[in-house]
Amino acid sequence: MANSSDSSKSTPSADAPKRGLFQRKPKEAKAKKPSQLKQIAEVFKMTRRNDPQVVWIMLLAFLAVVAVAFLIGYLLENWVTGLIIGIPLGLLAAVFILSRRAEKAAFAQIENQPGASGAALGTLRRGWVTQDQPVAVNPRTQDAVFMAIGRPGVVLVSEGPTHRVKPLVEAERKRLSRILPNVTIHVLESGRGEGQVPLNKLAKTMGKMKNELTKVEVNAVSKRINSLGTRLPIPKGIDPYKARPDRKAARGR
Repeated sequence: MANSSDSSKSTPSADAPKRGLFQRKPKEAKAKKPSQLKQIAEVFKMTRRNDPQVVWIMLLAFLAVVAVAFLIGYLLENWVTGLIIGIPLGLLAAVFILSRRAEKAAFAQIENQPGASGAALGTLRRGWVTQDQPVAVNPRTQDAVFMAIGRPGVVLVSEGPTHRVKPLVEAERKRLSRILPNVTIHVLESGRGEGQVPLNKLAKTMGKMKNELTKVEVNAVSKRINSLGTRLPIPKGIDPYKARPDRKAARGR
C-alpha cells in the first residue's frame, strides 16, 4: 500500500500537458500595454475635464488645415489629392493641439501641491540632470527647493511663498557656491505671483538660459554635488514632506 501511494504522488496528473525532451518551455503571457489610440483617448478625456474648449480648438485646427489643403488642390485642379493630403495633416494638427493643452491641464492638476516643481523639472529635455527629491525642505511648511544641473549651470527652483522659502534657497545657494565657485547658480521661484515662473513655463524658461558649461563639465558638476551629498540627506523611499523632527531626541540633547 505504501508503495502504491508513493507511486501515485510521483506520477504526473493526466490533465497536465506533456512536454518533449527538447521542447522549449511555454512563454508566460505578458501584460498587454494599452494601444496608442487608447492612450490618446485617455489623454483627451483628462484634458476635456480641465479644458472643455479643447474640443472646439481641435476641430477648428482640423478644419482649417483641411480647408487650406482643399483650396490649394482646387487651384491646382486636383482637389481630391488636396483632401487626401489635408485630412491626415488636419488630424496631426488636432493631436498637436491636444498634446499642448494636455500638458497645461496636467500642470493645472498638480499646481499648488507639494513636489509640483520637481514634477515640472522632469519635463526638461536631454542635457539636464534632475533629482526626484528636493535638496532642501521644510517639513512644517512643506516649502522646498529643487535642483537641476545643465549647461547653463545649476538652477535652484523654490516652491513656496517668497518670504518663507527664501532662507532655504539662500542656504543652498551659499553651500553650492562654496563647493562650485566657478559655476553660475540660478534661482527661480515657481508660482503665479510677481517675479515667479508658472509651472508650465518652467522648462521653457530654463531652456532659454545661456549655456556656460560643456556636457563633460555638466557631468563633472553633477558628480561633485552627489559626492558631497545634499544639505538635508533624505533616504530613498522616504517622503520628505511627511518627515518630522524627532522631539524625544531633541529633548535628550
